[in-house]
Amino acid sequence: MWPDCGRWPARAPSPESGRHVLWLVLALISAASIATVDALTKRFFSHLTVFEMAAARLSFSLPLFLILLFFIPVPHLDTTFYLTVFLALPLEITAFFLYMRAIQASPLSLAIPFLSFTPVFLILTGRLILGEELSARGILGIISVVLGSYVLNLRECKNGFLGPFGAIKREKGSWLMLIVAFLYALTSALGKKAIQHSSAIFFGPFYFLMLGLIVPGGLLVTGKATWQGLKKVFYPGLCIGILMVIMVLSHMAAISRVEAAYMIAVKRTGILFSVLYGAFLFREENIGERFWGAVLMLAGVVIIAVWA
Repeated sequence: MWPDCGRWPARAPSPESGRHVLWLVLALISAASIATVDALTKRFFSHLTVFEMAAARLSFSLPLFLILLFFIPVPHLDTTFYLTVFLALPLEITAFFLYMRAIQASPLSLAIPFLSFTPVFLILTGRLILGEELSARGILGIISVVLGSYVLNLRECKNGFLGPFGAIKREKGSWLMLIVAFLYALTSALGKKAIQHSSAIFFGPFYFLMLGLIVPGGLLVTGKATWQGLKKVFYPGLCIGILMVIMVLSHMAAISRVEAAYMIAVKRTGILFSVLYGAFLFREENIGERFWGAVLMLAGVVIIAVWA
């Protein structure tokens, strides 16, 4: 046995290291929660119309967000906050309906990964609108995301080199999710503005509460969704509602402990969770190439978020 006299004294874990682990765990919980919500939505709501899907997904989280807001301090809300929310909500609602249709129309492993294009669109709009310069790392991130979208449909190379890109056009869920990614790039910028004029801990629940009031409320009033239809999906809807609240709470808790770019990059691992759900829950085909395509797209997101 070696003598103890030559050992370094044991060092207790620092509180800072625990803090780093905590935000990472919270971000992964947020990622897993939203991926599970998407999987449950596809599993239990796909037989519904898009309008009924939207109402079911948002209705059951509404009372939970309302209760949550009672425990959150309301910051001073100025005109800029209300104007920004007013501009963001129509875009968010449009994106939400397209999101539901994409999940309904296509395999998860071919739809969800295209959300990786949101940071790509953010970079490109910054270049076009604000005149921001593209960095080498930003370009590398864009290339990685685009290459990943190519690998998702690698089998289509049999139809020519551009076959995988042609498959995106033919797969309805893929190109719908591309539109969603673009709309999310706009709502992300508006959401950031709204947070600057309120607080991160308030804005998340408030924003989802507004969505939960407007979308299901409007659909129920117009008859595009019914209370009877919501009762039929009560139990999966309740699970989705709880997971939505967990997603928002873990998102807010994580982003309050680390730079937003790092947190968002980790949260995008939800793309991989969705591909795995596609494999094990829905038995989707060609999972190998779709998984590695999603990995490339996630790598591009990380490059853009953390280094670009």
